[in-house]
Amino acid sequence: MKRFFQNFYVNLFLTGRLFAALGTVSVLYLLAFFFPAIDFLPTIGLYALLLLLAIDVFLLYRQREGIYAHRRTPERLSNGDDNEISIYIESRYRFPVQVGIIDEVPVQFQRRDIGFQTRLPIGGSKILAYQLRPVKRGEYAFGRIRLYVKSPLALIERRFTAGNPEIVPVYPSFTQLRKYELMAVSQRLSDYGSKRIRRVGHSMEFDQIKQYVPGDDYRTLNWKATARQGQLMVNAYTDERSQSIYCVLDKSRAMRMPFHALSLLDYAINASLALSKVVMLKEDKAGLITISDRKGAVIPADRKAGQLGRIMEVLYKEKTRYLETNMELLYTTIRQTAKQRSLLVFTNFESMSGMKRQLPILKRIAKFHALVVVFFENTELTRLTNKPAADVEEIYLHTIASKFAYEKKQIVRELNLHGIQAVLTPPEDLTVHTINKYLAIKARQYL
Repeated sequence: MKRFFQNFYVNLFLTGRLFAALGTVSVLYLLAFFFPAIDFLPTIGLYALLLLLAIDVFLLYRQREGIYAHRRTPERLSNGDDNEISIYIESRYRFPVQVGIIDEVPVQFQRRDIGFQTRLPIGGSKILAYQLRPVKRGEYAFGRIRLYVKSPLALIERRFTAGNPEIVPVYPSFTQLRKYELMAVSQRLSDYGSKRIRRVGHSMEFDQIKQYVPGDDYRTLNWKATARQGQLMVNAYTDERSQSIYCVLDKSRAMRMPFHALSLLDYAINASLALSKVVMLKEDKAGLITISDRKGAVIPADRKAGQLGRIMEVLYKEKTRYLETNMELLYTTIRQTAKQRSLLVFTNFESMSGMKRQLPILKRIAKFHALVVVFFENTELTRLTNKPAADVEEIYLHTIASKFAYEKKQIVRELNLHGIQAVLTPPEDLTVHTINKYLAIKARQYL
C-alpha cells in the first residue's frame, strides 16, 4: 500500500481541464455571495467535480500496467545521415485513452522536441517514428520513454515510464553504401556530376571470346576464331583486377574544421568507407592508412570478406589531433605497406604554402604510386564571392574570399604539373567526386 501511494503521488499530474473546472466552481462561489438564491450550485458543482476526479483516478490506477511501450533503434546509427527511430505503444485499458509520449534522446542531439500526442482505442497499438541525424561518431545513450495517459474524463494524467536505457554506437556513414554501390555498377554516378570517361584503348586482361555485335571494337577481332566459327568473333577484355587502392586519411588539426555540423575528418571517413566498398565491388583490393604527427592505423589492401568490416571498425575510432601531418613518416609507412604500385587517395591542404612545404614528399610518393590528393573547397567563401558587395567592408571581404578561392585552383594546377592528380570538392560532394576519380583512373588505365 505504501508503494502504491508513493507511485500515486509521483506519477499523478493535474490537467488543464481540472483547473478549468475548479475555476468554474470558484466563479459559482463568487456569484453565490452576491446571489444567495444560487448558493447550492457551487456546492453541487464541487461535489460533482470531486466525484468525477475519484472516478478518473480509479479508471487510470485500477490497472498496474495500463500502457506498454518500447523503443526500436538500429544496432548502430549512420553518421551524417537520417536514422529512423520508432516507438511502439500498446494500450491495455478497457477504454480509449489519450497518450502523450516524450522520448529521452541522447544529449548530443540537444533536442527537446521529441514528443507525440496520440489517441489509442480499447486495446489498440500504434508505431510512432522520428528521424535523428548524428554528426559525431561515438556512443549515444538513450534514456527512458515517458508516457502521460488521460482517460476520456481527462481531469488527471498518469505517468508511465517505459523502455530501457540503451547505448547505440554511431558509425561512419553506411546507409549510403548501397546507393553508391548500385551507381558504380551501372555507371550512373554521372547523375551526381561526373563526366563520362572515354577509354584510351582497352585493358589487357583477357576475359573471353564472344560473337561480334554492332558496337564492339573491330580492332579486337579474333581472326582464327572467326575462321573456325564462320562468323565474326572478338576478344572480350575486362578491367584489371586485384589492384591495390589505399585511402590515406589525414588526421591533422585542419581536419577539425566543421561544415554543416560535420567535421572535415568525418566527411573524409564517410568517403573512405564508400570508396572502399566500390573498390571491392570492382574486385580491387582496399586498404587504409591513417596519419597525423604520428603513425596511425594501417590496414593492408585486401578484398577478403571481412575487409570492409575491419576498415569500418578502425574508422569508427579515429579522431583528429592538434599537430600537422608528418609527411616523412607517411612516406616511410607507404613504402613499408604498399609493396606494389597502388592508387593512393590522400586528403590534405588548406593553403599554397602548406602544399609547397609537402610537395617534395608527394613527388617522391608519386614516383612509385598513382597519387590523388583530395582537398576541400570552402563553400562559405564561395557563397561570399558570389554575393554582390554592398559597401566597402563587403568589397574587402569579397576580395579576400576570391584570393583564397583562386589559391585553391592554383594548388590544383601546381599538383597537375608534377603528375599528381588533384580533386577540389565541396565537403558534401566528397564521396561522389572521390569515387568518380577512382572510376576515371580505372577507365584510363592510369594505375
